[in-house]
Amino acid sequence: TSSCVNQSKMSKLSSETVREAIRVMQKESSEKKRKFRETIELQIGLKQYDPQKDKRFSGTVKLPRIPRPNMTICVLGDASHCEQAEKASIPSMTVEDLKKLNKNKKLVKKLAQKYHAFLASEALIKQIPRLLGPGLNKAGKFPTLVSAGEKLEDKVNELKSTIKFQMKKVLCLAVAVGHVEMTEQEVFANVNVAVNFLVSLLKKNWQNVKSLHLKTTMGKVQRVF
Repeated sequence: TSSCVNQSKMSKLSSETVREAIRVMQKESSEKKRKFRETIELQIGLKQYDPQKDKRFSGTVKLPRIPRPNMTICVLGDASHCEQAEKASIPSMTVEDLKKLNKNKKLVKKLAQKYHAFLASEALIKQIPRLLGPGLNKAGKFPTLVSAGEKLEDKVNELKSTIKFQMKKVLCLAVAVGHVEMTEQEVFANVNVAVNFLVSLLKKNWQNVKSLHLKTTMGKVQRVF
């Protein structure tokens, strides 16, 4: 039944249009090979929304496939998590490493810029404001909690699969929904989940959606709604 529910929500988005856009992007990308893996971005234009008055929405959703495999994540870990991180070649920092930054704003800012996201063990997450000040929070990169029983690699993959929609002061948003080496079906599934979730966040659902485009890093924009 869940697929039926999805279909009714999805009704505004023509799956053939989306698939055709993905095919065009993949063809363009394969004809003009880049030295890096191009990301596919979903660009959203909103309407009937007043960022000044209306409640600004924010939400995260996990996509079926990892859209950015090369996303870098650092673990701020207790002894056991740092050990796991080392075995899995995931960058990590201990309490001692964080203390060495001495709450220096420049160093904390540098740390925030170095990684896309952070995970933190329970013992550490409470100490972050005291150890680092507000730097990570200001950068929008406050760590995600990884609890004692969780497998670090699973948590890293979950974080890599998660995208965030956040309404700022403007009526356009953009999120990574895939990359050109994924199959058409994988990109399609990710776009599907991302769009449905975004629409569920909007107060008038589809009536707030002005346009939806897909675009590879270097390619042309493809309109899908």
